[in-house]
Amino acid sequence: MKRVVVGLSGGVDSSVTAYLLKEQGYEVIGLFMRNWHDDSVILDAECPWIEDSNDALIVAQTLGIPFQTIDLSQEYKERIVDYMFAEYQAGRTPNPDVLCNREIKFDVFLKTALDLGADYVATGHYCQKKSVEKDGQTHYQLIAGADKNKDQSYFLCQLNQAQLSKALFPIGHLQKPDVRKIAAEQGLITANKKDSQGLCFVGKIKLPEFLQQQLKPKKGDIIEIPKEAPIFQDYQEQMDAIGDNRNAAALKILSKTLVYQPDLGKVLGQHNGAHYFTIGQRKGLQVGGTKEALFVIATDTKTNTIYTGQGTHPGLFRKGLFIANDEVHWVRPDLEFAVGEQQDFMCRIRYRQPLTPATLYRMEEGLYIIFETPQRGVTSGQFAAWYDGEELIGSGVIG
Repeated sequence: MKRVVVGLSGGVDSSVTAYLLKEQGYEVIGLFMRNWHDDSVILDAECPWIEDSNDALIVAQTLGIPFQTIDLSQEYKERIVDYMFAEYQAGRTPNPDVLCNREIKFDVFLKTALDLGADYVATGHYCQKKSVEKDGQTHYQLIAGADKNKDQSYFLCQLNQAQLSKALFPIGHLQKPDVRKIAAEQGLITANKKDSQGLCFVGKIKLPEFLQQQLKPKKGDIIEIPKEAPIFQDYQEQMDAIGDNRNAAALKILSKTLVYQPDLGKVLGQHNGAHYFTIGQRKGLQVGGTKEALFVIATDTKTNTIYTGQGTHPGLFRKGLFIANDEVHWVRPDLEFAVGEQQDFMCRIRYRQPLTPATLYRMEEGLYIIFETPQRGVTSGQFAAWYDGEELIGSGVIG
C-alpha cells in the first residue's frame, strides 16, 4: 500500500483531498504545518491557526487517519518572511504563496513526509498532474485545474520535476461546489468553511503592520505624473520606430521600465514609506480631489518617492518584461529552447489574470516576454508564467 502525507490546512480542499486518497486505497497521514507564531499581525477573526489546527485534527479523526502538527516557523521565516522583507525594501513586490509552495510545501514539508516513509505528498490545490514519455524518460506535466475559477497552477509555477514526481493533486479535476458537496456528504466539519485568505498557511495578514516589523515608516512625496508628460510621448515614438522589429535593442526598449523624476509632475501629498506600495495600487494613498481614481505607477525606494497617475494612465501599462537567466525556471526542462530562438505561449503575470498571448525570446542575458497587447501592472518581483494550452511550461521573476 502506497503511503501519502496530506498537508491538512483545516480547510475544505485539503480535507476532501485526504478523503479521496483514503477511498483510493492509500495509507493516508495528515500533517498540519504551523508556520508563524506572531499573532500580533494576524486578523484573529480570519482563520487563526489554532482553529485551523483543531479543524484539521477533527477531520483526521472523522476519516480515521493519523495526525500531527509540525512546526516549520523557523524555515518559513528564513525562506519566506526574510525574502519578503528584502524584496519590499528593494521596491519589489514578491509573491509569498509561490515561494511557500517551492520552499516549504514541496521542499521542507516534502522531505519531512519522505522521512515518514511517504511515497507522495498531496495538497488541496486546484491543478492536475499528468506525464508524457519522451526518449525513454518520464516528464511530469503541471496542468491547470478543471475549475477555471479556482485554477491554482500559477501558485505552483516554480516546482521542478523531482517535486512534481512526488506530488498528488486529488481535487484538481473537480469543481469547487463538488468538493464542498463531497465534504458535506462525508460529514466533514470543514464542508461550509470559508476559504482562507492571506499568506500561505499563516492566515490573513495585516500587511502594513507585518512590513513595519522591519521596514519602518518614513515620510515621502506622492507625485502625480500627467498623462501627457513628455516621457510617454518619447516612449511612444520609440515604440513606433521599432514597429515589428524584434532585435536585441528592440526587445530591451519594449520591456524596459520607465524611470520618473520629481520634476515631471506635482506633489499631491505624503506617504509613510514607498516600500509599502506596489504598481497598480489604489488603496492607502489617502489623497483626494483628483478627477479620476489615482493609481501607483512607480515607486522609488532610494528616494522614498511614489509616482501616481489618474485613471487609465499610460504608466500603468507595459508591452513586455525581462527575466534574468538566473530567475528563469522551466517546469518542463525538455521544452526549453535555445538562445536566439523564440516561441509563442499564453502568459499571466498574476493569479487569476486571464491568459494572454505573448512571444518569448531567448537571448544571451535572459528571457524577454513581449505581449500581444500591453499589460497592466507589470511589477518587478512578481512571477510571470507561460503555458502551452492547459500546461504550465515555465516561470520566472520579473526584473
